[in-house]
Amino acid sequence: MFGLGVQELLIILFVVLLLFGAKKLPELARGMGRGIREFKDASREIKREIDTETQEPRKLEQ
Repeated sequence: MFGLGVQELLIILFVVLLLFGAKKLPELARGMGRGIREFKDASREIKREIDTETQEPRKLEQ
């Protein structure tokens, strides 16, 4: 995963735990999950709009 080994991941998790504390970690994880979900939803919506526009181009009004 990203070229990181187990030791590096443990060190990163330890530093995050020291910076934010054990009580804040679930809140941070929830916030990250919501952000990722919103990003994916927006990406799907944009892709859907692009697909719709390329399959059914609008007729130019004359």
